[in-house]
This record gives sequence, structure tokens and C-alpha cells, in this order.
Amino acid sequence: MPAPELDDLDRRILDTLQQDCALSNQHLAERVHASPPTCLRRVRRLVRAGIIQRRVAILDPALMGAALTVLIEVTLDAQAAAQADAFEAQLLAEPAIQQCYRVSSGPDFVLIALVADMAAYQALALRCLTGDPRVRNVRSFFATQRSKFDTRIPLAL
Repeated sequence: MPAPELDDLDRRILDTLQQDCALSNQHLAERVHASPPTCLRRVRRLVRAGIIQRRVAILDPALMGAALTVLIEVTLDAQAAAQADAFEAQLLAEPAIQQCYRVSSGPDFVLIALVADMAAYQALALRCLTGDPRVRNVRSFFATQRSKFDTRIPLAL
């Protein structure tokens, strides 16, 4: 299904929801200067079209016991599609892996993981990476500071 054309009201709704998806329809309508029924119809259309994929709460990892952010590069032993698909499926099932990207020109995958500490990282690495015969090389980088984190997609308003 092709994405619907987004007008100025759609963009205002999306921008506002990216900042606070917990707003009631009434408050959302007030913020975007639309009537509540119009706003509700628009949001439902954006959900049906797949533009709004889900509504979530973003938690502070450190307060939830995930104090260590790890950026991981993984190179597989062979680049066969079936092998990459199987490895990726394993990663998708691992809760500590927050993001998984297949990349080109360098490693095969770049991962972002959240773990409690180095012991938890070592267990993750053994479970999913270094213990996997498909994996040739793993490089891990440990974040010392998170200077920016944003989930918002910039919208041309």
C-alpha cells in the first residue's frame, strides 16, 4: 500500500505524537489546532497506513538496570544470504539487542545492545556472537557517554 499524502495537519499530528504519544485525543486536537473528531480520524488513518507503527514509552536504561550500551560490529564467515538470515533471526530473538542493522562495506551487521554490566555483555557475546560458528569477527565499542538520543523523525513542517 503506498503511503498517503501527508498535509500540514498530518505532519503537526505526527510531530506532536513523536514528542508525547500519551496525549489524549482532546489534548492532541488542541495542540494541533483541529477538532477532536478530525484528529481521531487522522490518527486512525495514519495507523492503518503504517506510518504510525506503534506507541511506546521510552525508559531510562540506567534506571532500569541496563547501564552499559554496546555498539557491536559483526562479520560473518561467509556472506551467503541464508547464513545471514539465520544469524539475523537469532539476533532478533535476543532481548539485549536493541537495534540490528545489516550494513555494507565493512562488517555484515552493526548492533546496539543494552546490558547491565561487563559480565552481562560477556554472557551476551558468548551466547550470540563468539560462540556462533558463523561469526568470523566481533568488534565491540562501549559507550562512555550518551550525548544525544532521539527517536523522532524530522518532519518538514
